[in-house]
Order: sequence, then C-alpha cells, then structure tokens
Amino acid sequence: MTVIAGYRRTPFVRSNGVFARVPATDLGAHALAAALAEAGIVPGDVDVVVGGQVLQGGAGQNPARQAAVGAGVPMTVPAITLNAVCLSGAEAVAQAHRLIQTGEARVVAAVGMESMTLAPHAWVGSRAGKRFGPVELIDTMAHDGLTDAFEHDSMGLSTERHGEELAGAPWATRDAQDAFAVSSHERAAKGADFLAGEIAPFDVPGRGGGLVEKDDGVRADASSASLARLRPAFREDGAITAGNASQISDGAAALVLVSDDVAAERGISGVRVRSHGFVAGPDVGLHAQPANAITAACERAGLSASDLAAVEINEAFAAVVLASVDRLGLDPALVNAYGGAIALGHPIGASGARVVGHLARRLRELGPGSVGAAALCGGGGQGSAVVLEA
Repeated sequence: MTVIAGYRRTPFVRSNGVFARVPATDLGAHALAAALAEAGIVPGDVDVVVGGQVLQGGAGQNPARQAAVGAGVPMTVPAITLNAVCLSGAEAVAQAHRLIQTGEARVVAAVGMESMTLAPHAWVGSRAGKRFGPVELIDTMAHDGLTDAFEHDSMGLSTERHGEELAGAPWATRDAQDAFAVSSHERAAKGADFLAGEIAPFDVPGRGGGLVEKDDGVRADASSASLARLRPAFREDGAITAGNASQISDGAAALVLVSDDVAAERGISGVRVRSHGFVAGPDVGLHAQPANAITAACERAGLSASDLAAVEINEAFAAVVLASVDRLGLDPALVNAYGGAIALGHPIGASGARVVGHLARRLRELGPGSVGAAALCGGGGQGSAVVLEA
C-alpha cells in the first residue's frame, strides 16, 4: 500500500483577503515544502509531483511544476497539473497512489492549490476581434470554476434545482442546512488547536502583509438565528445561502506519499491509502456524489460505510453533505469532526488535498486500525473518495 508520510497546508483565507496578491503556485510551493519537511523527505528524493488546480488562467505553464520548483524540487523531477474541478486535489492524491502502486515511482508529492482571487476576467473570442460595439468579459472564477458547463447554471442554482426531487427529506429544509452550517463553525472553533497542527504559517510579503497563522473564515458566534437572517443566494424560494454554503477562498494543501519499501527504509509509520473511488452521473447533480464515491472506494477495499470511524465530506453545500450522510447511514458525529469548508473555506483546487490530509491526521488521533474516507462532489456531477487506514 501507499503511505502518507507528510501533510501540511496554508491557512485558508477569504477571497480578496490577505492572500489577494499571492499566486496559487506560491501557496502550493509553501504547502509542499512544509509537507516534505514533516515527512523527512528531501526535495531531491521526490520522483513525481502531481498538482490539482482549477483556475489556471494567467497562472503560467504547468502550475504544478512551478510549485514543485518553488518548494526546492529539482528541475529533473517531472510534474503534471490536473483539473477535475473540486475533485482536483483528491485526484492528485489518487494519481500519486497509482504511480506508486504501479511501481513507476517511490515518492510522489500531491498538491492542491487555488487563488480564486487572482482568477482573471477574460474576453472570450478576443483573437477574432470586435469591429463595433462593446465587448463582454467573463469572470473565469465563475465560468471555469462555479458554473455547470452542461446546464449553464451556477453550482448553487444547480444544487437548488437538483434538490427539488429530495425536498421531502428532513435534511433538505433551510433549517436543517443552517443547523449544519452552525455545527461546522462550532466544530472548527473547538478544534482550533487540532487544525493549527496541519497549518504551515505563511508570511505574506510587502505592505499590509505579515504572518498568517490560521484560517480566517471560522465564526465561533455563528447561530441559527444569525444564519436565518440571510437571504437565499440563488433563488427567492431557495434554501441555500451564503451561510450554509462554502466560502470562496485562497489556499493550498500538499501530501507526500511513499511506497511501503521507502516507509520501511526510513521508519515512516504513517496512514495508508486503502483505495480510491471516482464516479460520475447519471446527471450533473451533486447531492449523492460523495456517498457514491465512498461506496465505490469502500467496495474496492472490501469495506462498508459501517466500518468507517471517521469521514470527511467537503462542505461545498450543507445539502450535499447531509444528503450523502443520509444515503450512507452514517452517524453525523463521525463526519467533519473539526468542521469543514463552510467554516474553513473552499479553495476549489485545494480542498481535495485538504480533506484527505486532514483525515489522515484524524485517523492517527483515533489510533491504529482506524479506517476513514474523505470525499467530495465536483462540477459536472462527479465524485471522488479516498479510503485510508491508520
């Protein structure tokens, strides 16, 4: 099996915040350097780097290679950047695992990174020119990251519409989604010390910068009453608000994965990757995708959802987590024990790496033999999950 030898991330900060001028590649390089240091792996021992990033416009060629070199990985080490929307960071981990399991590599770094703030506005068709009249710029953050490419709706509106058929479920109500959001903030606030253990503080250069040491989206004073005052974000009769959906954020996370023989040679006793699930369809709906991916990954590992001691499901929307928890029959207490993207933020290319790395730390806390799954939904109606064992 593959062993997770190290994991670190930057703080996740709100869009247009203190990371507003920091490229995603710099955030990725920082997280990767910290993960390598934790693993005790020198950059020259890395065989391959796999990076997940969604909003690559203006980021330059092959952002994963930029992050790798920025972390001190030699120019002789290849890197590849992949984009599976919100699944990108988790799929980077899965690809790292595959490379190790096929014997193509012994040490692979997986990075997820995103600067949603620096996603540019663009004039599509500019090379064809415009002879007369105004031109329209698209927001690449919205167009490439937060809008369904098939139905052409924002991910929030799409989730509202695909939730209509589930409207009778108790968890589908506005009250249930707001209560879940409050719980995310409460758990993140109570777990601040645990979360601090995975953060590599980032020193933002220049005026207005300084050392950033923690996530800035957690609101310990969040309440159902305060969230109830928020208007629906996507349609007048909707249940999704800015309070029960993930925050738009900037950040990066990185893991170092090694083969069994490397782990034995270096005395590394980490968390092992048991299996991976990658699913899609039958439509672009998101609600069931984390559950479907966890089911696929568990089946591949010879497990069932009842074997899981801890589960991390990315909180793109409270409704998605609640639907997947219900479908899997999970105890809600086991899910996102230290909060999730509603409180921490969701830099879309980074979140997959965060939930896998965070789960690895959680399983270490629970003790040897503990099994868990980390999962996400992704634009276009896909899901990704990774099953780990301490």
